[in-house]
Amino acid sequence: MPKSLFEKVWTAHTVKTLANGQTQLLIGTHLIHEVTSPQAFGMLRDLGLKVLMPHRTFATVDHIVPTDQVVEPYRDPLAQAMMDELRKSCAEFGITFFDRATGKQGIVHIVGPEQGITQPGTTIACGDSHTSTHGAFGAIALGIGTSQVRDVLATQTMALGRLKVRRIEVNGKLRPGVYAKDVILHIIRQLGVNGGTGYAYEYAGSTFDGFTMEERMTVCNMSIEGGARVGYVNPDETTFAYLKGRHYSPKAAAWDAAVANWKSYASDPGCRYDDVVKIDAADIAPSVTWGINPGQGITINENVPSPDTATSADDKAGIIEALAYMKLPAGKPIKGTKIDVAFIGSCTNGRLSDFQEVARYVKGRKVAAGVKAIAVPGSQIVALQCEKLGIDKVLSEAGFEWRAAGCSMCLAMNPDKLIGDQLCASSSNRNFKGRQGSPTGRTLLMSPLMVAAAAVTGSVADAREVFAVN
Repeated sequence: MPKSLFEKVWTAHTVKTLANGQTQLLIGTHLIHEVTSPQAFGMLRDLGLKVLMPHRTFATVDHIVPTDQVVEPYRDPLAQAMMDELRKSCAEFGITFFDRATGKQGIVHIVGPEQGITQPGTTIACGDSHTSTHGAFGAIALGIGTSQVRDVLATQTMALGRLKVRRIEVNGKLRPGVYAKDVILHIIRQLGVNGGTGYAYEYAGSTFDGFTMEERMTVCNMSIEGGARVGYVNPDETTFAYLKGRHYSPKAAAWDAAVANWKSYASDPGCRYDDVVKIDAADIAPSVTWGINPGQGITINENVPSPDTATSADDKAGIIEALAYMKLPAGKPIKGTKIDVAFIGSCTNGRLSDFQEVARYVKGRKVAAGVKAIAVPGSQIVALQCEKLGIDKVLSEAGFEWRAAGCSMCLAMNPDKLIGDQLCASSSNRNFKGRQGSPTGRTLLMSPLMVAAAAVTGSVADAREVFAVN
C-alpha cells in the first residue's frame, strides 16, 4: 500500500498504542530553550530523574535575550535568571547548549536546521508552537507544552493522538513581489485559523518543488497559525543539498546511506490523503493582515472588511472586535495606513535570504521620519553571513537598527516591545492582541519586503510599486 510521509514516520517512531488510543511516539530530536524548560528540569529533579538521552537534546536561548545587549548581567533580572537556569541544567544533565559565547546561538527553529540537527524522516519536539518549521525537511515536528518537555527529557517519548493528513498543492510560478510568506497567509485565509485542527499539512506542488529550504521553512512555520499541528514538505534534492556538510549532518559514506534512507520517507505516488486542496500560484498576491488573527488578511489592493460583508453572525462579531482593536476604518483600503514601527526578523522571516531580498531593494533608500525600524537576524550565524555581505551596513544606512540574534519583537518577552497603540508592520507570525508587548499594540503581518516598503514610505504600501519589483 502506498503511504504518505506522515504515515511512514509515525509508524517508524511508534513505541506502542496506549490504552486511551494515543500513540507513544519516540522523539528523535528534542530542542529546548530558556522559557519552557526550567519548570521541566525542576520536575525531573523533584522526581529524582535524569535526562534519558541527553545526546538527542539541544538547547539555545532566544525568547528572552535582549537584542540590544550582549554583555551580562542583563537589565531584566528574570531574563538573567532564565539564562542562568538553562546553563545550569544543560551542564548538570549533559545537554549541548548553543550559548551566546558559542557563536551558534539563535532562534531554536533557525539553529536546528543550520546546524544540520533537523533531518528528514525523524520526529522533532520543542516547547514552542512554531516547531512545525522543521517539517520543511520532511520531519514530523511538534510543538509541545512544559509537561511534555518533561516527558521527552525523561523518556524520549510523548503521547499523541494520530493526525489526519491534508495535502495542499500549490502549482505554478509566483508573480514578482510575491513570497513564501504570502503563500502561507493565502492558505490560512482560505482554510481558516481552525481549518487544520486535527491535521498534518503536507505542502506540495510545483511551487514548493521550486522553493528553497528557507522558503519552505517560512510556510511550515505558520502551519500552526492555520490550526494544523504539523506541516511538512517531502524531502528532495533541495533538502539534501542544504544539509550536506553541516555540522551534525552525516559525513563520508554515512552521507550516502542517510540520503537513501531519507528518500524512502517521501510520500508514495498514489497514497491516500484525508483531504486535498489545490491552489494556483497565480492567484496569490502580496498579503497584509488587518485583524487580530492571521486568518484576518487581505491582499494589498483590497479594502479592510466591513461587518456588513460578514457571512455569519460569528464572522460579523469577529470583524467588529478586530476593527475596534485595530482602529482601522471598515471598507477602506489597507494601503496607505500609517505605521509607527517596522520589524524584520523572527523564526518565520529572520534568515539570510530574507535580509538579502530586503537589502537588494532598500539600498539607497531611507526609513521614513517617525518610523522605528529594526532588523533582527534569527541567529548569530545569520548575523555573521549578513555582515560578511555588508547587509547590516545597507540596512543601517537606510535607518534600520541592526540587532543581535533573538526572537525580539515577534513576541516581546524581551525589551523589544510596542508602546501604547503603536502600529507595527511585522514579518513575524502572530498578530494577536498584545502580542508585541503592549496590551493595545497593533500588528500587521506581511513579507519582509512589504515591511521594508512600509518602513520607507511610512505607511502600508505595495512593495512592487515602491521598489519597482518586476
